[in-house]
Amino acid sequence: MAGARAGDTAAFDRLVAPRRRQLHAHCYRMLGSPFDADDALQETLFAAWRGLAGFESRSALGTWLHRIATHVCLRLISQRPRRITSPDHGAPLQATAELGEPVTGPMWLEPLPDDDGIGGHEDPVTTLQRREYVALAFVAALQHLPGTQRAVLLLREVLGYSAAETAAMLDTSVASVNSALQRAQKSVRERVPVASLQPPGEQRLDALLQRFMSAWERRDIDAMASLLAEDARFTMPPLPAWFSGRRFTLRFFDERVFQTPWRLQPLSGNGQPGFACYMKQTGDDRFRPGGVVLLRLRDGLIASIDSFIDPDICRRFGMSDELV
Repeated sequence: MAGARAGDTAAFDRLVAPRRRQLHAHCYRMLGSPFDADDALQETLFAAWRGLAGFESRSALGTWLHRIATHVCLRLISQRPRRITSPDHGAPLQATAELGEPVTGPMWLEPLPDDDGIGGHEDPVTTLQRREYVALAFVAALQHLPGTQRAVLLLREVLGYSAAETAAMLDTSVASVNSALQRAQKSVRERVPVASLQPPGEQRLDALLQRFMSAWERRDIDAMASLLAEDARFTMPPLPAWFSGRRFTLRFFDERVFQTPWRLQPLSGNGQPGFACYMKQTGDDRFRPGGVVLLRLRDGLIASIDSFIDPDICRRFGMSDELV
């Protein structure tokens, strides 16, 4: 701390390094985009570097950094449109002939690649809670909240700050924090799908994912049908088209997806299992990035297939430019 206050940038880097990942995750939940979170984290650390001389250690360093990050995010929220999902954009399709043109720009909810911070050596209950707090459905629900409600919910329920600490961080009253928390909790409960209390066992999950990958690569529509919940959906931003229900999701697989050879490689994001999907176009001898797919599971079936076909997302998840 003394070295950082004296202007030693290496000392400052060592000081904030243990907190960077948590700060980035907080910014991601607030903003709904890992790229926006990158910007927010950079601005947070720059502000902390400039303001470190005035840090009086009356609160923990982590609390001070989260206060800065939260205010940075609140300013960005006031300046940018909220991130949306496919159902926010329009109604689902029933026909597959026309999927529309990509809707570009910073508007879609974007996935966050998993890192060693999710899982690891934590107990199963803590791991499950951490996954729930970064799941796509949870982050999507947050984007419907006003900025202050997002901040209150995350500071209180995810980061575990008291009402008094949260009020101090947001320059407001405890009563206002409690009121905002109640409204935020109600809104999120209405939007987030009911999840099972326990995740599927590892062996059962591995078997389901293997069946899904095999069905996709073999282009086996019957095998895919056996894996989907009745209300399964398929989304694919930045294309606006999406499909709701097993019948129409299977139609999309049969008439569009399965017309092309694919290779899938397992990955994970937002605490959810998924795949890097590579496709081979006619006349090409290589498989090239087609998108990142994340799955939401319910009662042993696949409830949603969220596909992200933006090349920047593919690169963010470390997809290769080609597969032989």
